[in-house]
Amino acid sequence: MKKLLTLALTLCLVTGLALPATAIEGDGLDIIVNDTVVAMDTPVQIWNQVTYVSYWPVVQALYPDATAVWENDRAMIAAPGLRMEIRPGLKYLVANGRYLYMPDGVRTDNGNLMVPVRVLAAALGADVAWDPIGNHVVLTAATGPITSGDIAYQEDVVYWLSHIINAESGNQPLEGKIAVGNVVLNRVANPRFPGTVYEVIFQRGQFTPVSNGSINLTPNAESVIAAKLCLDGANTAGNALYFINPRYSPNSWASRNRPYVATIGAHAFYA
Repeated sequence: MKKLLTLALTLCLVTGLALPATAIEGDGLDIIVNDTVVAMDTPVQIWNQVTYVSYWPVVQALYPDATAVWENDRAMIAAPGLRMEIRPGLKYLVANGRYLYMPDGVRTDNGNLMVPVRVLAAALGADVAWDPIGNHVVLTAATGPITSGDIAYQEDVVYWLSHIINAESGNQPLEGKIAVGNVVLNRVANPRFPGTVYEVIFQRGQFTPVSNGSINLTPNAESVIAAKLCLDGANTAGNALYFINPRYSPNSWASRNRPYVATIGAHAFYA
């Protein structure tokens, strides 16, 4: 089992090659926090190339004074400088108002909440590395918990990004909302487009909600969450710069002239 796990982790953390869409239990795998082996209450798992760990032993190792309570169907964790929420089934956790994405969501095993170790490390402000020789995942305390959302997110950027996400994909799944946000941010980063979220959205002739006024509708809660997830690195659309609804635009310019990336919900995305 140890050899199998070592191979799985190497694939997961080094080469990025695909693993089966099932969990591989991490028998014999150590989690080390600040040079101390942590006693895990649930075996580490590899799920779709992602290393999952039970969150609480890691939190306790990094923040001995931390507390956790079960409230409103989620774990609420408190520690100096840290407020974190983890809810089973959601595809993100919230730490200090920051929204951190996990495509396979929060998982459970024997009543314990399992989250990707890299997402957990980001929330807790720890560095994470894989030691293939010792068969360890190593976490090291860094500068403290993740910076708060009040500091990390610019209010006007969240405002307009959530508005365009809502107007274009408010009725779409979370992955589709994130993808629309990705298109906007990809354009901001591309020299062929304007350099701010506002300018990209209001560039002449680009987004229908600007011309029909639906850009001004109050975004639903998930559209705001999707905007924050995008700003914290969530990406479901790769390098896409365009999207269309094939039902209404079956012969669009993008579909005829740009490389296809993916279809998510009702939208097709193109680079």
